[in-house]
Amino acid sequence: MTFNNPAQRKLSYGLSLVALTLTLTGCPSANNTANAPDGGTGTETTSGETTTSDLSGTVIIDGSSTVFPVSEAMAEEFGNTNPNVQVTVGSSGTGGGFKKFCAGETDMSGASRPIKQEEIDLCAQNNIEYVELPVAFDGISIVVHPENDWATCLSTDELKVMWEPAAEGTINNWNQVKPEFPDQTLTLSGPGTDSGTFDYFTEAVVGEGGASRGDYAASEDDNVIVQGVIGDKGALGYFGFAYFEENKDALKVVPIKNEAGECIEPSREAIADGTYNPLARPIFIYVSKTALETKPEVKAFAEYVTDPAQSELINEVGYIALPDDIIAKVQTRLQSATVGSIFEGGSSLGVKLADKL
Repeated sequence: MTFNNPAQRKLSYGLSLVALTLTLTGCPSANNTANAPDGGTGTETTSGETTTSDLSGTVIIDGSSTVFPVSEAMAEEFGNTNPNVQVTVGSSGTGGGFKKFCAGETDMSGASRPIKQEEIDLCAQNNIEYVELPVAFDGISIVVHPENDWATCLSTDELKVMWEPAAEGTINNWNQVKPEFPDQTLTLSGPGTDSGTFDYFTEAVVGEGGASRGDYAASEDDNVIVQGVIGDKGALGYFGFAYFEENKDALKVVPIKNEAGECIEPSREAIADGTYNPLARPIFIYVSKTALETKPEVKAFAEYVTDPAQSELINEVGYIALPDDIIAKVQTRLQSATVGSIFEGGSSLGVKLADKL
């Protein structure tokens, strides 16, 4: 099967910050009398054909627009063997998703950064325990208009000049960032403050505990950011790698100077091996421990998402699958229902998953 790209998935279901409900209904095959193992995701016939399970119920997911393409694609494929499970996938941003999750309104929450201390506290107040599951790697991509022929490599210091709070109302031209740049109006587009991508980018560029200038075109819908950059020669924006991949014929990606002083474009290889730093990061799904223990459909879906067999699907929707050794550790974390976060202070900046899991 050929999977739709992230933008097509959103558009095809009419989504823009609105929950998508996949109502997956149907009847199991008449000759399928066995349940899926572990309440699971399908059985095999003697001929090797996959049959549907009799698992039923609901799985409610919300959160990051970056993680949305992964969650939506997984939900669609999971439904092929679990047609009586209704999976609802929302896209209210990482922060918005955690608000719902920590209030007990959802079973899972997609996040493009680790859970913050205030969100941990909110979950604790409501007796919500959670299991943190890294599911893929992403690289925040800096994009400009195709006619921009001057931003051939940017350092994080130059990005800071553009995005730090002191730049608000002051840094409005490219030649203010670097004298060699042209006298061209600088317009900025990026995720809103509820976005985990906003949080990660701001920490990586402005600094720990930093804030961003507020006078930029903000949206929780990455497709809006894409259109903002496409329509303005002086524009610069940022979002997850999948959205650059989908729009690479209409946008120009800017290489970023890494800690070794090399100008590196985001690519699957550079994101996976860590040379695209500091803007490469893991993305997550958080699962309610109570839902894992009381809703077999949630456990089955979480197992499906962390199955190494889904690596191809993760790559197809525009992200980078985790290596097998890390996936194995994530699966162990799920099966043992290990509660809590492996990230102190809610930051994954510069942290290697292999060292933490």
